[in-house]
Amino acid sequence: MKYTLDTIPVLDAYKADCECPLCQLRIACEDQYVDSMMSSAYMEPDWRVKTNETGFCTRHFELMFERRNRLGLALMTHTHMQEVIRSLNEILQSGAPQGFFSFRSEKSSLPQKIRARVDGCVICDQVENAIHRYAYTVAQLYFTNAEFKAMFEQSKGVCLPHLALLLEIAEKTLSSAQYRAFQSALAALELANLKRIEGELEGFTLKFDYRNADKPWGNSRDAVERAINKLMGACVGEAAQMPAHND
Repeated sequence: MKYTLDTIPVLDAYKADCECPLCQLRIACEDQYVDSMMSSAYMEPDWRVKTNETGFCTRHFELMFERRNRLGLALMTHTHMQEVIRSLNEILQSGAPQGFFSFRSEKSSLPQKIRARVDGCVICDQVENAIHRYAYTVAQLYFTNAEFKAMFEQSKGVCLPHLALLLEIAEKTLSSAQYRAFQSALAALELANLKRIEGELEGFTLKFDYRNADKPWGNSRDAVERAINKLMGACVGEAAQMPAHND
């Protein structure tokens, strides 16, 4: 088969035997993009134009703050804040009341405009683009790589947000017959693994009955984390942790 830049990361993620390979890829992408942003990208003119205009979400501000490159973060935040002040001035001035009826018709749009101004993140955009490419690669590999197809069908499925993404990408890029086959395989895989985690979650709750105190935990000890991550995407526990950094 022809390998692309996205093929090897997808194969590696599926070899990891995790609850959602795409979540693992998402976290790796976040780490890569945050690291790049705090090491060199903040000095590049093209990226500064993007960060000035778009800014970052709470999560990625927090991750950049933890990297401890305070000067780089200060430089990006300073020029971004200058751009925010400029645009916010225009937004607030455009909402200045010009009479009772004008004020009533325009004032409700101000919160929307302000939220729209801060509702953006350069790193989120990068991660989203990367995960869409990986989802496309998964759908293509399923029909072009027998080794991957076997790994896919023996995997633990994906989280629900990435289930929706895989189906969306597959519907857009596969033939009708391929989509039906892929959808059927993915549905069977997903339902089986959701039922597996549901049973493990029940096992976790039963361990708190004194009558089960001596029974083994089995696979239930971390069932709460895995259930949440399966429903919402990796957000709690070890599966959601970023790689350790010494900077």
